[in-house]
Amino acid sequence: MTPALNFRTALLLLVPPLLWAGNAVVGRLVNDLVPPITLNFLRWALAFVILLPLAGSVLRRGSGLWPHWRRFALLGLLGVGCYNALQYLALQTSTPLNVTLVASSVPIWMLTIGWLCFDQRVSRRQIAGALLSIAGVLVVLSRGQWALLAQVRLVHGDVYMLLATLAWAFYSWLLSQPKEPPNIRKDWAAFLMAQIVFGLGWSGLLAGSEWALTNAHITWGWPLAAALLYVAIGPAILAYRCWGLGVQRVGPAIAGFFSNLTPLFAALMSAAFLGELPHVYHGIAFALIIGGIVVSSRR
Repeated sequence: MTPALNFRTALLLLVPPLLWAGNAVVGRLVNDLVPPITLNFLRWALAFVILLPLAGSVLRRGSGLWPHWRRFALLGLLGVGCYNALQYLALQTSTPLNVTLVASSVPIWMLTIGWLCFDQRVSRRQIAGALLSIAGVLVVLSRGQWALLAQVRLVHGDVYMLLATLAWAFYSWLLSQPKEPPNIRKDWAAFLMAQIVFGLGWSGLLAGSEWALTNAHITWGWPLAAALLYVAIGPAILAYRCWGLGVQRVGPAIAGFFSNLTPLFAALMSAAFLGELPHVYHGIAFALIIGGIVVSSRR
């Protein structure tokens, strides 16, 4: 049985959405300075360098990484190579607020994938919470006018973000199914480093394709350097650490609802840094998302 959500775990799960909201804003701010997939590669390359003194031993031939390389290659593809690259691609055509609100569909993906692929039961409260959350997503997609739902046409950014949430749901369920040696599982730096090693390979291939197929360029300077430092330390290292620990404590289904707090933080940050003030329909969407969290996490 999944442990009940307590105050300390709730605080732990508040950290990732706060940092991910900042990630969305920063990704929008630097979209003219660096290509989106290259930004993802540079982010994780810097995170790799930062973690090297803490977890460099996991790269040795005798560590527990290599017997389980297929699992870490899959985790690296979903969590490092795909999720953030797709999010940065989405930010090329969408605002941080809309991107994070589309990502609020992750609870329904969590429940569906858990039921279909991991033999997890879904409670009525979880279904009700997921429906409230998805209603919040529909509110923002329709701009608060339900008649427009029949006319909704997904733009590239929306499609990219929906694919990203699907990848994240699979990634989170895989985290809850431990198969690696305890010495790697219990060492958070080693566990994240094992994913980054393969994730860098995936993201490097994608970045290379971006440079080969587009007119990609980088404008180096202090703004880009500061942005890279933030996305490497905050949304990459700290957020992934807190998310992984939270998923281990309460499971992906409950943890997934906390990701819906990201739009709340993104709205505040967008208003402060980008001048993109939220509208009334955003407030309605927020209320529905919070209601989904409350309903789903009650026992």
